[in-house]
Amino acid sequence: MSSHLVVVGHGMVGQRMVEAVTDRDRDGQWRVTVLGEETHPAYDRVALSRYLTDPGAALGLVPDGWYDGGRRACHLGDAAVHVDRENRVVRTASGRELTYDALVLATGSRPFVPPVPGAGLAGCHVYRTLDDLDRIRAEAAALPGDRAAIVVGGGLLGLEAAGGLRDLGVPVHVVEFAPHLMPQQVDPGGGEALRRLVEQLGVRVHAGVGTASLQADDTERVVSATLTDGSVLDAGLVVFAAGIRPQDELARTAGLSVGVRGGVLVDGSCRTDDPAIWAVGECAAVDGVVYGLVAPGYAMAEVVADRLLGGTASLAAPDLSTKLKLLGVEVASFGATQGPLDVVFSDPVAGLYKKLVISDDARTLLGGVLVGDASAYAGLRPLIGRALPATPETLLFGDVSLSDDAQVCTCNAVTKKDIVTAITSEGATDVPAIKACTRAGTSCGSCLPMLKTLLDECGVHVSTALCEHFAYSRAELFDVVRETGLRTFSGLIAAHGTGRGCDICKPVVASILAGLGSGYILDGEQAALQDTNDHALANLQRNGTYSVVPRIPGGEITPERLIVIGEVARDFNLYTKITGGQRIDLFGARLDQLPAIWQRLIDAGFESGHAYGKALRTVKSCVGETWCRYGVQDSVGLAIDLELRYRGLRAPHKVKMAVSGCARECAEARSKDIGVIATETGWNLYVAGNGGFRPRHADLFASDLDTETLLTYIDRILMFYIRTGERLQRTAAWLEGLDGGLDYLRSVVCDDVLGIGPDLDASMAAHVENYSDEWADTLADPERLARFVPFINAPGVTDSSIEIVYERGQPRPARPGELVAGPTLEVMPR
Repeated sequence: MSSHLVVVGHGMVGQRMVEAVTDRDRDGQWRVTVLGEETHPAYDRVALSRYLTDPGAALGLVPDGWYDGGRRACHLGDAAVHVDRENRVVRTASGRELTYDALVLATGSRPFVPPVPGAGLAGCHVYRTLDDLDRIRAEAAALPGDRAAIVVGGGLLGLEAAGGLRDLGVPVHVVEFAPHLMPQQVDPGGGEALRRLVEQLGVRVHAGVGTASLQADDTERVVSATLTDGSVLDAGLVVFAAGIRPQDELARTAGLSVGVRGGVLVDGSCRTDDPAIWAVGECAAVDGVVYGLVAPGYAMAEVVADRLLGGTASLAAPDLSTKLKLLGVEVASFGATQGPLDVVFSDPVAGLYKKLVISDDARTLLGGVLVGDASAYAGLRPLIGRALPATPETLLFGDVSLSDDAQVCTCNAVTKKDIVTAITSEGATDVPAIKACTRAGTSCGSCLPMLKTLLDECGVHVSTALCEHFAYSRAELFDVVRETGLRTFSGLIAAHGTGRGCDICKPVVASILAGLGSGYILDGEQAALQDTNDHALANLQRNGTYSVVPRIPGGEITPERLIVIGEVARDFNLYTKITGGQRIDLFGARLDQLPAIWQRLIDAGFESGHAYGKALRTVKSCVGETWCRYGVQDSVGLAIDLELRYRGLRAPHKVKMAVSGCARECAEARSKDIGVIATETGWNLYVAGNGGFRPRHADLFASDLDTETLLTYIDRILMFYIRTGERLQRTAAWLEGLDGGLDYLRSVVCDDVLGIGPDLDASMAAHVENYSDEWADTLADPERLARFVPFINAPGVTDSSIEIVYERGQPRPARPGELVAGPTLEVMPR
């Protein structure tokens, strides 16, 4: 009979504990039950700050169905409250009792809130869980535009919190008691460089002072903070991110030994003074030391798993290196930050600070600090404790060669040899494959650049070629077409490709040509390049019919036009559906019916909604200030302007937009490629959100914009996306793939660092000026209309194979075998 392992705590380390036991337990020796205090299954707390601005971020660490209720069970929202060591029983808040043969405490830590008078006022929060961030986000959205947020703590978590609040459009002050930012990770020189960079990004830093007290208004809500130097900061939101304390209360009440500064005392095997109880992660004090990073926690989980299965593993000295991007600023520290000899490079103008700490004989690397540019981190960190392979200046600015046993991924203890083996022996030909084989890069991600370097060193070249016919990526091919002036596929492939093309490159070239304003998409060679839907200027459905979607800018429609759509649907016997983008979809039209349907719609003032193209689809809107008592701007008017401005704009993938008239976000703008939310003084612009298989909330790009600036920014973002996006790449993936991400995009659009702003503006102006409705262009030309017949050799014959049934009063396609079996639904002829 299997033994019972109970794991208390379902965070990153608790989940890793269960995975480590599962990986080793081939004979089914252990049955595992996990108790989680939070209602959420384990999630990536390292990436927690993403959730503040992107509530749809996929942070979960537990695959669906992983806890089967049999050999692995998980109980969420039910904290352990008592451990009966004598009878080996754990009791939970709900009254559940679990007997155990081995107990692992993975209870993590709790936020430290300094003893500041007023810390319990409304508007004061800690920064630890998803629920904490939900509350912070809601209060940030309700803050008046002139109210700031104060982050108490200038360490890793504090700067992450400040970055998230800034991206939400809130003015931010960071208060750090130590003389410089990130005092646990960087030296004073690095901290000062970091301060300059952070303040350049609009965050005020107050270092070397503490928070003396918080003041409230008549409703007991925080309105200001007094610092220890006597200065007063007005604020409507305070976030405490001043450190953590081990959550060891369960161990204390059970009579287990704890460290002087907290944490369950464990030895090198992570066993407590009770031989049946172990502790891992931030609740454990290994020889009296608590480690607040995920890598040591994972290492502890692996050690305990090995011991539970009969091994003799012990915890090695943990690697406390960190590499982060805080407020867009790269920061890294590894090994010692102070030592016998320092080699320092500082460039205050460029915002760079680099330091290597070496031994007194100048032969061994002990550690280092990198601020502003951490590109050398992946190569330097594995060299800690090793002989310098080159001069210090070469190491800081040149390439670094690693030995086989150098640890590339400290979070998961993966060496260079492990990665090379995955590449050369296990067929890993890209970074995702290396992740799957070795787990390298699946935690903090700081080793990803080195994974790419090792792929190159092993001779694995990841091609960016579009297909076998073009040795260019889509972005490169766009530049070729734009610079050469070639406007035919045959001319392009003859000059810059090989062969005759395929179903990959032909639609891409068609999109590029359309994006460059090359006229009607079904003229000449362009007709043969289009995707299926573009061929018919309508969406092909499962039964061979088409759907028609007229444009309804901003979702606004007059009763007269609404009646016309109804009459068209009735006369052509079409199924009607209101879409999520505030339009009306008409399903079931035959190919030969499309021109007649278009004509009826065009006569009523409609045009193509481009539902069939990789183009702008819709601009969704709420009713805004016109009708809503909460609205602060005319969201409908702006949505209509945006839709008419960008209609027909062809892109690497479909583009969706929305405009919300206030922070209540009824138009769901932050789930769109381009989202606009009204403020009291203008518009907040969000970019790169999308639904689909991998939903992503958009990032805040700029705040309180006037309408003219808003349009300029959107123009440039869209044109830059069209020029640099890859084939079928949504804006979310495009932004994530940009080197420098959101900050780089801001520099291109707002600061024009590439000097292409006027060119992007001119390209969009040309699109707006030259827009022409494809439906109307087709109806105006008999030769173009000839495409819309079901049988070329029998133009008067219609397709009689289309079978429909009626359901809920509307026609729909018959399912396979439905008519043969004798449906209960009424069957009507077309």
